[in-house]
Amino acid sequence: MRSRTGAKIYLSAPDAAWIRAATAALVEKQSREMLELINEKRSEYMMAESLYLDEGDGYTQDALPYPSQAPIPAPPALSKFEVYSDPIEFADIDQIAISVAQEDQKTFTDLVRQLVGRCTSDIEKARTIFRWITVKNLNTMQFDDNLRGDTPMGLLRGIKHGTESYHVLFKRLCSYAGLHCVVIKGYSKSAGYQPGVRFEDNRFRNSWNAVYVAGAWRFVQCNWGARHLVNAKEVPKAGAKGKSDSLRYEYDDHYFLTDPREFIYEFFPLQSDWQLLKNPITLQDFEELPFVRSLFFRYGLYFPDSHTKAVMYTDATGASTVRIAMPSHMQSSLIFHYNLKFYDSDGDSFDGVSLKRFVMQSVVSNIVAFRVHAPCSGAFLLDIFANAVTPKEYLTGEPMKFKSVCKFKIACEELQTVMVPLPDCASGEWGPTKATRLFGLVPITHQVDQGSNLNQLF
Repeated sequence: MRSRTGAKIYLSAPDAAWIRAATAALVEKQSREMLELINEKRSEYMMAESLYLDEGDGYTQDALPYPSQAPIPAPPALSKFEVYSDPIEFADIDQIAISVAQEDQKTFTDLVRQLVGRCTSDIEKARTIFRWITVKNLNTMQFDDNLRGDTPMGLLRGIKHGTESYHVLFKRLCSYAGLHCVVIKGYSKSAGYQPGVRFEDNRFRNSWNAVYVAGAWRFVQCNWGARHLVNAKEVPKAGAKGKSDSLRYEYDDHYFLTDPREFIYEFFPLQSDWQLLKNPITLQDFEELPFVRSLFFRYGLYFPDSHTKAVMYTDATGASTVRIAMPSHMQSSLIFHYNLKFYDSDGDSFDGVSLKRFVMQSVVSNIVAFRVHAPCSGAFLLDIFANAVTPKEYLTGEPMKFKSVCKFKIACEELQTVMVPLPDCASGEWGPTKATRLFGLVPITHQVDQGSNLNQLF
């Protein structure tokens, strides 16, 4: 920030937090007033329209009016896939948001009018607001120091400097569009988090939104939908939050109207009602859930074993297995990879041997398994990566770009057996299964039917 004389002013963390809280309170008040005004005008319009309805006519389920008062939190009856199955359905709406984002609007009224003027449903309104926010790349934007804070550009400048937040901006724009929106506070498995870390302080406090569209409350995380932190290797110290630098802007549709059963893997609200689950979980349950990322759900992956937790304990031989299931339509294209290192350091070798040689990756049917054999007692971090590729892409010989889908802490408390490493060969999936999946090869000998055995003699 700058003073009136042009000198730079640096805000302390407490000062920035106070400004954020004050802005949030002001936006809450203004949003409530705006919704009341919109509801009043909407009621007048509905009353006028009713004069033209024939007696006995009424609203169908599809034409139910938007509620004037914010409904209580409850699980949505329809999943995200049932609301829309592919982001391409919003191609025209997204283009409106992208076009509007090319210019700087001076007031919230002007901005919202341009965004939602051609929207025909509450979902489209929420979508165009979400996409406008996620299109704005704060890394490349330059702001006038004389901008007023109660303008769209003023709020974006505040977000860039840490005095404002995405969820406050989304709530404000939703209120101008006549949508019920709330800010939810809680914990998140955000930058720097590692599986097994307890939520005992403010290091991983976070906020996000729920917006009432398609007849239910649905989650929106504009911050994560717009950007993510790269190279976040360290867990923040107690009393500190995760770093906000090294941000890469990359749109992620997962964080628009995310299903509660998926959202709960990364976000835990302080008020259990806002889990939007039929059976809410505890904070301890949240800590024990596997540490997954949005790509895990984008690929349709899931854990076939109910005992899969964030921390996996080995047996007396140092063995522990993580199993991940793939949907049938992704089996031919998904390729997995892994990395193993010590949990509390970047060390990735033991007695001069790469820790990767203590992991066996294999695929049987739609299950990919990572069997870890700890070479010593202690804790390890297993990072599992995935990528969907075509045979043509695979044959180029170019290095595959993998992204993390989940991480696990492998805890070996006792080791009674000396484990020797696997042969020093290319890491990754063992056996020819990957090639048969990618290129559609079918074995004509040594076939194994599901559930039967194959004997090989040497």
